[in-house]
Amino acid sequence: MELTINHTRKTFDKLPENLEALMALEMPEKKKGIAAAVNNQIIPQASWPVTLLKDKDSILIITAAQGG
Repeated sequence: MELTINHTRKTFDKLPENLEALMALEMPEKKKGIAAAVNNQIIPQASWPVTLLKDKDSILIITAAQGG
């Protein structure tokens, strides 16, 4: 099974159950300042647990950065 995460293909034996599980794998140290989109649709963080992932989905993860 395959997902494209930030324009990079990643292969999984079994896809993460939902977007929340994927985010825990990809960004385990970050809980705030993260946004995610699935197939070009922004998903509110409250909806991550109910956002199911499918083979070939495209995920974009954006993190906030300090600076100016």
